[in-house]
Amino acid sequence: MLEKSFGLLFYLKQPKNQKGKDRYVYLRITVDGKSKELSTKRIWQCDKWNQGIGKATGNKEDARTLNEYLESLTAKVYEAKKTLIDTGRRITAEILRNVITGSGPEKRTVLNIFAKHNKVVESLIGVEYKPRTLQRYETAYNHLKNYIKFRLETEDDNIDMELRDINHEFITEYYYWLRAEKKHSYNSAVKYLSLFKRIIIQCRKKGWIYIDPFADFKTSPKDIPVIPLRRSELEAIRSKVFLTDRLSTVRDIFVFSCYTGLAYVDIKNLMRFQITEDDNGKKWIVSNREKTEAPINIPLLRVAQEIMDKYADHPKCSEKGFVLPVASNQRINEYLKEIAALCGINRRLTYHIARHTFATTVTLANGVPIETVSKLLGHSTIKQTQHYAKVVDTKVLEDMDKLENKLEPTLIIEATTVMEIDISAAVAVA
Repeated sequence: MLEKSFGLLFYLKQPKNQKGKDRYVYLRITVDGKSKELSTKRIWQCDKWNQGIGKATGNKEDARTLNEYLESLTAKVYEAKKTLIDTGRRITAEILRNVITGSGPEKRTVLNIFAKHNKVVESLIGVEYKPRTLQRYETAYNHLKNYIKFRLETEDDNIDMELRDINHEFITEYYYWLRAEKKHSYNSAVKYLSLFKRIIIQCRKKGWIYIDPFADFKTSPKDIPVIPLRRSELEAIRSKVFLTDRLSTVRDIFVFSCYTGLAYVDIKNLMRFQITEDDNGKKWIVSNREKTEAPINIPLLRVAQEIMDKYADHPKCSEKGFVLPVASNQRINEYLKEIAALCGINRRLTYHIARHTFATTVTLANGVPIETVSKLLGHSTIKQTQHYAKVVDTKVLEDMDKLENKLEPTLIIEATTVMEIDISAAVAVA
């Protein structure tokens, strides 16, 4: 909000019980008729002062030094005023005085704000947030803290930065640091920046900052295609005989996901009581997705049923009620690298590929409509499913073969018709 009137005045103020010529130099800031004064902490003689222009008189060094200081103080006031205008804040004499003296609201630092946010998330685990959400925020906090230490060239764990110092340059260089120094992928770097952006958005809503440091900085992840297993690759994994139980178990858990479409966390938390049986004796997985809490109802295919039965007597399943003895995601992905190598699959195999394999190779490629696949995956829209459901070459070939079979009789009929026309024309000429 722009002011209607604005003025600055330097003047001499006589202290109490002061009878000499020395006076304190004060600055009076006036905005819209309301004034606030502040001491410059400088002393000058009243007989060497020009009250009309608010400056010391004379050409001696002490007069020039005082006037230069007063000019620098004037520049600070105008700089503070410009900052308030640029950030859309209200301009008052008191706010300007507080900015100049640094006696305004307590300084807000970004790591302190981030840490308080994470404490709130921690207190709401099980109510509004999941443990994985807190883990992501804590990782984002640690990355930001390490970057600030890197930026300020210090190892002090108590380091922090004022919120007002977070600008577009800071965000851009933070991104480059995540990519170049920490070797994160584009999507990982964007993920950490997006979590930090949520903190900044809250600060803006509270009126703590007025300029968005993320303006003109994209925080949208790229759609990186995940290539599902081909039918031959899936069969190679299913039929492979492993010499260790650890690889056999991880293979079975992975294949179970290939035939149910469940994500890692949903398989890990899947309990036996969530396997129900309908009136026809068909078993179903009835649960909710951990990520979105969307309901999922998946009929168990024979392959998945056999795997579940195989581990019925495993201690983790029989005693604790889990469907499968699932290890950590990191360990499973490490074992999947070995499995891929032993099965002759020359590409990186991760657990998430199982969900894509279900959507494409197991369902879509076998004629299951995308609407059904979407429901099985627990998606709310078909658009979400299209990210997973990449049509494989075998399906394209099958569809083109069907098209060719449909077109072939038509071509024969057309060819016969042309031949009849040619014969008729020949007879007519004769």
